[in-house]
Amino acid sequence: MSKVTVIGAGNVGATCAHALALNEVANEVILLDVKEGIAEGKAMDIMQTAQLLGFDTVVTGTTNDYSKTENSDVVVITSGLPRKPGMSREDLVSVNAGIVRSVADNVLKHSPDTIIIVISNPMDTMTYLAYKELGLPRQRVFGMGGMLDSSRFKYWLSQALNANANEVEAMVLGGHGDATMIPLARLATYKGIPVSEFLSEEKIAECIDNTKKGGTILTNYLGTSAWLAPGAAGSWVAEAIIRDQKKIIPSCVALEGEYGLEDICLGVPAVAGRGGIEKIIDIKLTGDEKAAMLDSAAKVREMNLLIK
Repeated sequence: MSKVTVIGAGNVGATCAHALALNEVANEVILLDVKEGIAEGKAMDIMQTAQLLGFDTVVTGTTNDYSKTENSDVVVITSGLPRKPGMSREDLVSVNAGIVRSVADNVLKHSPDTIIIVISNPMDTMTYLAYKELGLPRQRVFGMGGMLDSSRFKYWLSQALNANANEVEAMVLGGHGDATMIPLARLATYKGIPVSEFLSEEKIAECIDNTKKGGTILTNYLGTSAWLAPGAAGSWVAEAIIRDQKKIIPSCVALEGEYGLEDICLGVPAVAGRGGIEKIIDIKLTGDEKAAMLDSAAKVREMNLLIK
């Protein structure tokens, strides 16, 4: 029997819970929110799709009752205010830091052995906060922003290639922010062939730029933060853990010397399995890529100062 809790029943959290149920990642999914009735209503709505979509996972909603989350294998934290047009992820830090602190403490009281995936923005800083507050091994507290950014990079490349996105491999490192993410175009491939064989430097640069602005583009369209891809990304990472899939996932992890960095949570490729982050892959970067990582880290550290 497996159990996943999703904290926050907003658009991202509800989408994550639905994706977990639809893919039958866990036997039980708990959806928790502080606002009366929201989690219960969304859980009921999800369960009313069970017979239509053919899944057996049981989704239960609860209003701020952390006892219902007891013995969760994985907890996905989505709580916090979403971005509005004109807002940066940085604008959210003061409010969302208080929310994440409270959530993380309550989660651990009832699931001391759980693995925590942070989605709340600004994700790098919220992951760092949860890691420092809880005192858990870095394997058990990490952020999923790199998975979302990589999915967006694959999308833009597939559009440029006029290709099936499932045949495109690409990865984004660094921070989860417009000015901090690093789409690694050098390593991007289409069915194992470097995308540079198909696309001009200008077209690749355009894909990189669109990836960096991915969240902002969607916020401008929607009037709020995107939720379908972030929710699905959270479910995808949880599945890698629950099913011990040993997948390489760009994850926001506490670094201990890798990439020449310490005392920071930043996006790097890592192997995810039943133990959480089981291995960090320290790939060889070019001089320009190393400089970009250091610049990304510097910007994330500036944000982290706001929570100390």
